[in-house]
Amino acid sequence: MKHYIYIMIIGLAFSSCKKFLDVQPESDVTKEDLFKTEEGFKEALNGVYNLNAEKSLYGENLTFGNLDIMAQNYDFTDANARKVQSFQYADQFLISKNDEIWASAYKAIGNINSILEAVEKNRAVLYDKNYELIKGEALTLRAYLHFDLLRMFAPSFVSKPDAVAIPYVTIVSIKSTPFSTTTEVLNKIIADLTEAKQLLKVADPILSAAYIVGYPDKTYPNDFPEAMKSTETSSNSLFLQNRRHRMNYYTVCGELARVYLYKGDMVNSLANAKEVIDSGKFPWTKRQDFFSSNSQQLDKVFYPEIITGWYVPQSQELLNSLFSNDNARNAPTITQKELIYEKGSVGADDWRFRQWFRDVPVNNSPGRSLVQKYTWNGTPQRNMHPTVAPAMRLSEMYYIAAEATFDTDPIKATAYVDSVRFHRGIGVALPKTIAKPDFIKKLVEEARKEFYGESQIFYMYKRLNRDVINTNGMVYPASDRIFVFPLPLDELAYRN
Repeated sequence: MKHYIYIMIIGLAFSSCKKFLDVQPESDVTKEDLFKTEEGFKEALNGVYNLNAEKSLYGENLTFGNLDIMAQNYDFTDANARKVQSFQYADQFLISKNDEIWASAYKAIGNINSILEAVEKNRAVLYDKNYELIKGEALTLRAYLHFDLLRMFAPSFVSKPDAVAIPYVTIVSIKSTPFSTTTEVLNKIIADLTEAKQLLKVADPILSAAYIVGYPDKTYPNDFPEAMKSTETSSNSLFLQNRRHRMNYYTVCGELARVYLYKGDMVNSLANAKEVIDSGKFPWTKRQDFFSSNSQQLDKVFYPEIITGWYVPQSQELLNSLFSNDNARNAPTITQKELIYEKGSVGADDWRFRQWFRDVPVNNSPGRSLVQKYTWNGTPQRNMHPTVAPAMRLSEMYYIAAEATFDTDPIKATAYVDSVRFHRGIGVALPKTIAKPDFIKKLVEEARKEFYGESQIFYMYKRLNRDVINTNGMVYPASDRIFVFPLPLDELAYRN
């Protein structure tokens, strides 16, 4: 495959400063200059996070973009969005978007491999536990990107485990990397994550009891216990702050839970999901924070429950244009929203139904419901938390645990789902006696509510090989035609 080898250097604190150095192509002198100090390693790794937060990847495309549109959550007048919604992969708009995702992801992977190559050669410049931390994060990023590429550009494991899938790139080279099968890619992902887990277990500050997850800019009452306040920005080292904006130890556990579930290994999937759940590190969002009457002390994204989120302060204007402005592109009809959130039954109590939408009725046509989930109140000092694109949530670990448990303990499985429902204001429990097809159907419905505007539900449809059904009744039968993105033409020629 083609390689994209760059090193991008940005500020260690992910500041608003746009100054960075983009060096291409890479040379031995460039690598020597960059990786001869510990600061160079930190800057290079931060550069990878910056790449991932761009619109071509998780700053739009893979969180708020086409994957979310394909989940059939919205009603569109925009012609390009309609093409995406109906899986018209031969259209030039989709071709360019998918090619952009492929190129950007492998560009980031190339940078990661440069770091991993140098971290062994120049280990002597890394102090304390920064060798383990930097290598662990880099391995996790490499696995994370490859897994999402696999979930887009290759048949699912359940349908074609031995299909030729994507290249799993682990070295910096001008030579092309051969394509691997879906099973081979999954095994390589698991290997990277397993090594990352071992490294981060001895180095990640998030594992400390003193690391308290919470809101960096919350105004606490005078009598609020000091021991319960967030310590996520307390470290003297900027590199060790905000571990949830990076690939941390629990991200590895969560990603292993995802990958093992994708592979059908319920035992290992459950074990990793439970490690996150049982840690108690990520508290459920309190009702008073989700419904705060003070817009500057309001949390609509369930920030404490986010295991990892991409830091995307540059996306504030984009998010408003996509979701909350009067002319927002990504908006359901009022009827669509009411169907998804079951207004006729539990929806009236659902926090998300009540807080994530603003109805705009229109005479003689279906009214729109503008999504308020990512509404921004201004400068960081006017919000309890920064702008993030959710990458992994506590609730997803409960859903994974539920699915991985059902065959051996269906009552426990429903309890996992009910835990999320109860923390979203839904007091009605699922039936304790439920057939597996009905349980999976309900699980998908619940996940669709939770992951609205986050793209994860498309991956769930694909993994389960489920038909994709528009709320208007249009059915897209589960198949490679809708679930497998076409490869870029030059990559397709190489694979064949």
